[in-house]
Amino acid sequence: MSTTGTGPATPARRRWRAVDGIVLLDKPQGLTSAQALQRVRRHLQAAKAGHAGTLDPMATGMLPLCFGQATKACGTLLGRRKAYRATVRLGIATDTGDAAGQPVAEVGVPDFDPDRLELALAAVRGARLQVPPMYSALKRDGRPLYELARQGIEVERAARPITIESLVVTGHGDRTLDIEVVCSKGTYVRVLAEEIAEGLGTRAHLVALRRLWVEPFETAAMVTLAAIEATPAAAAAHAPWLAAVDAAFPDVPVLALDAGQALHLCQGRSLPCPAGLPRAAHYRAYDPAGRFLGLVEPGVEGRLQVQRLFVPGVGADGNGPKT
Repeated sequence: MSTTGTGPATPARRRWRAVDGIVLLDKPQGLTSAQALQRVRRHLQAAKAGHAGTLDPMATGMLPLCFGQATKACGTLLGRRKAYRATVRLGIATDTGDAAGQPVAEVGVPDFDPDRLELALAAVRGARLQVPPMYSALKRDGRPLYELARQGIEVERAARPITIESLVVTGHGDRTLDIEVVCSKGTYVRVLAEEIAEGLGTRAHLVALRRLWVEPFETAAMVTLAAIEATPAAAAAHAPWLAAVDAAFPDVPVLALDAGQALHLCQGRSLPCPAGLPRAAHYRAYDPAGRFLGLVEPGVEGRLQVQRLFVPGVGADGNGPKT
């Protein structure tokens, strides 16, 4: 709190600062992705923040949080593969498809053997279409579908292409299945559980969901909210859990530039393609000091052009204000 003279106290104004990097948060249960992001953002006093891939409040696990220049990578991370571990409760369906919802149907669970289970799993693997649930953040006429669902309104949803790359059962109980799935963007594991149950002749909902990883962070460690908030904000820039912006592009070939080339790139100018550069869709460009500048891509007449810059003071194309 701050005061002026003898007048009433006024709230101290929060001072936002430039923070660049990626935090692989182990989102706790009970928080929305937006709430988790704002908790971390406020602690870091970060001026700009975003998250890549929404997790339901019931879910836990990897939620990539992007700060500063790293927010430009959110779109890339949203489109990557993801892995989940889930527990499916057979015999009961809920309106939300998970344990946070209200039961809407209770039916029997037919006996099934491993062969019948494998047939149900095989039917939902691979590239196919999936209809998103009503309880989702997808929008219709500017309104999230979950708002309509809470009013008892159901609207038609277009099926979307997804890929279930891997789907295995890791354990089971009397009326539960533990599954692990590797899937493409746009996959709703809640709907996947319902689809598996349909193949077994019953209904289902999720009672637990954990995101194990988001590509390209398959083997990276997550950090808890408690560990972040235990780190002084001033020390966060050097915390091991704040990854560099270029951690989002580990498989992209590196392009080392001299000082003149780096300057030209930051001005949005194209560069001659160096001899011997491996063929690739794009490259990570660095200045002589090892600073990550951004992504470049092959252009016309054997030159390289800016795809996206990740440095302060310039726009995505090298011109304009900081973004």
